[in-house]
Amino acid sequence: MFAFGEVKNYIYICSLKLFHQSKRNDYNRRKKDCRGHQSPHRRRGCRDETARRESAISRGDHRGTRRRKRKLCSHKIKACKECGFEGETIRFEDDVTEQRLLDEIARLNADPSVDAFIVQLPLPRHIDAQRVIEAIDYRKDADGFHPVNVGRLSLGLPGFRSATPSGIIDLLDAYDIETRGKRAVILGRSNIVGKPMAMMLMDKGPRGNATVTVCNSATRDIADITRQADIIVAAMGQPGFVTADMVKEGAVIIDVGTTRVPDTTSPRGWRLRGDVDFDNVAPKCSFISPVPGGVGPMTICSLMQNTLLARKGQLYS
Repeated sequence: MFAFGEVKNYIYICSLKLFHQSKRNDYNRRKKDCRGHQSPHRRRGCRDETARRESAISRGDHRGTRRRKRKLCSHKIKACKECGFEGETIRFEDDVTEQRLLDEIARLNADPSVDAFIVQLPLPRHIDAQRVIEAIDYRKDADGFHPVNVGRLSLGLPGFRSATPSGIIDLLDAYDIETRGKRAVILGRSNIVGKPMAMMLMDKGPRGNATVTVCNSATRDIADITRQADIIVAAMGQPGFVTADMVKEGAVIIDVGTTRVPDTTSPRGWRLRGDVDFDNVAPKCSFISPVPGGVGPMTICSLMQNTLLARKGQLYS
């Protein structure tokens, strides 16, 4: 079982378009659209070995965050159904106490019918997110955020791998993008993406062995660093931060950013924008992931895969 919260009657159909492969010399005339075959393929693999139940918990802060979390959870619910998982949603209001949330986590930890669960981040300011993460049984940690799983990842040991970086590795693998000996630059050092992404790219696995640089808000001359990169993973949460002059010809760009920006042409009044100036950067790239529809679907697939691993008990006895 996989459990989520903050899910109301709000359904969002997820695009499975993963990568655009840029034809640099002929971009304006023809752009090859590599649609997402990897995401449904991985879901079918999970469906063939169906887990029992998965749970997730979440709550909304302000209205924008609440809508975003509803959408994220609805995507995961849809993926559960496609995989044949039994999903449960557990919703709390913004003013839920930290202790009440911890009590619910303890209940899910003790429930033998629950194979894995997540707490949908971010959490309201009055709740200690790290304390919540550490309260989750590391053997049911579908997000891969628990210190035990992060520590095992850093040592190259089996464990639940952080969902978004794991999905990015699978995306690189699906398009046969070489990482060995390549220079990879990660923009952002978050515990959710930046740090685990660096560890995975440095690992000795088939999509590892890269030379990795992690940039943060205090890094000087970032453009000089990114211009040397064969692979850039942008996860700063600053829309349009990576511009064409920061990217060398033929680079691979992974855009993790998803920020809502005003858009008067959209019926909703906004659109999602990544950390990369897509239209101007894409002509220089060999591969670039779009927003939305790039990294997001792979993150959900990683959650499903972690749930299946939890059900099979292959990582922890």
